[in-house]
Amino acid sequence: MTTRTREPLIFERSVAGKVGMDLPRLDVPAARDTRPAHLKRGEFKALPSVTEVDVIRHFTRLSHWNYGVDDGFYPLGSCTMKHNPRINEKVAALPGFADTHPLAPAAHVQGNLAVLYTLQEWLKEITGLPAVTLQPCAGAAGELTGVMLIRSYHVSKGAKRRVILLPDSAHGTNPATAAMAGYEVVVVASQADGTVSFEDVTGADGKVQKGLDTLLAELGQEVAGLMLTNPNTLGIFEYRIQDISEALHKVGALLYMDGANMNALVGVARPGDFGVDVMHLNLHKTFSTPHGGGGPGSGPVACTMELEPFLPRPVVVRDTAKVGEGGVAQHSYRLDWDRPLSIGKVHAFFGNFGIVVRAMTYCFSHGGDGLKAATLRAIVNANYIRKELAGVYHMEYQTPTLHEVVLDDSELANDVHTLDVAKGLIDRGFHPPTIYFPAIVHGALMIEPTESESKEEMDEFIAAMKDIALQAAENPESLHQAPVLVGMRRLDETMAARKPVLRWT
Repeated sequence: MTTRTREPLIFERSVAGKVGMDLPRLDVPAARDTRPAHLKRGEFKALPSVTEVDVIRHFTRLSHWNYGVDDGFYPLGSCTMKHNPRINEKVAALPGFADTHPLAPAAHVQGNLAVLYTLQEWLKEITGLPAVTLQPCAGAAGELTGVMLIRSYHVSKGAKRRVILLPDSAHGTNPATAAMAGYEVVVVASQADGTVSFEDVTGADGKVQKGLDTLLAELGQEVAGLMLTNPNTLGIFEYRIQDISEALHKVGALLYMDGANMNALVGVARPGDFGVDVMHLNLHKTFSTPHGGGGPGSGPVACTMELEPFLPRPVVVRDTAKVGEGGVAQHSYRLDWDRPLSIGKVHAFFGNFGIVVRAMTYCFSHGGDGLKAATLRAIVNANYIRKELAGVYHMEYQTPTLHEVVLDDSELANDVHTLDVAKGLIDRGFHPPTIYFPAIVHGALMIEPTESESKEEMDEFIAAMKDIALQAAENPESLHQAPVLVGMRRLDETMAARKPVLRWT
């Protein structure tokens, strides 16, 4: 680990005349600068003048400050930061996958199309829904695609519905997605056990929040659908999801399931079996493909046959012919563009194809039984942490949870809060869990160990969490100063959010 407490920006290391390469003189005329003047930079120079040594040492030192799934436990609740198996990377790097030109004709990329088709079939079986698109490039893109399918479905029936219902515990992308698709968002109350309430709920402040029955009675034919995360952001399974689906269907509305937490259901329960009409999955979460740093992601969407005509085009289809005397089945694959009701493309070419290859490798590596085992292990791991930290940290909802658990800071001593706990974990060599989310839990600590973690790793994390609670009682001021053992001390996060400096000048 580097002992330096500050690393200058690469621009601050720039010295005029320094170079990191030695190119021969041009033996052809220099290219003419045809860039339009309004697109050229002003006085700011695009690249620093540094040597190769400067560049390598600078970025190597920065990498030592970074933290990722290869460094240790990364318990980001809802974001599912799990180990990325190296076999996934090796398969995705095979020349036939990595070097394929996206404009190659279908006849030349039959293997690639076979991978796309095969993963579609796996996801159909996993979700219990009969149609899948792999185009969306992230979970949020999958959400938008799913809600656009709902909109197209209603429009095809001549209906102009204006409302999407959302539980108050919804993922933050859900209301943004509904608004981008042109809908008004109406919030549904959660009841005392953390699940969607059918009845109205009176809060501690005396305000009444409407339940599902009231909203459907009031809005009826104006409701296009409900976006439901299941298990929800508290890690709790929405055990009345079939009732929710039936209530929506009675008024002609549809049920969208945010599948961000499918890593708690794969191989155990299929959303299509309990009334879900459309959903997305995150390959970069549930199926172990890389996550974080802005991508790359993949958010396939699965839906019912009623929504299938509206899927993005093209879709990968398989044609089968009988060959030879024995009538041996011979498959070929093609892209079907003839889809007049399609919402159109939502991503260029095949989506994030390399991520699809990684996810398919993960499925093949595990098989059906292995995927189920991974799900059950994730649930056991989360409940182990929940049990060990019960009584040390407060838990707002006592309802049994699946793949993650939400604790909070309300019973910590001496004005120690969630942010202090997070910074204390950094000093102890752990990445903090998700903090202050979901918003319905004040001072939330959202912990998800995933199936990747061993008991030994979790025991060290549990010990660190207990030690922080003890430090809060005995030496709170030192915790308010954390982190103190890493290169960067505590930042002014309020100022960073309100007045961010995003470029060097």
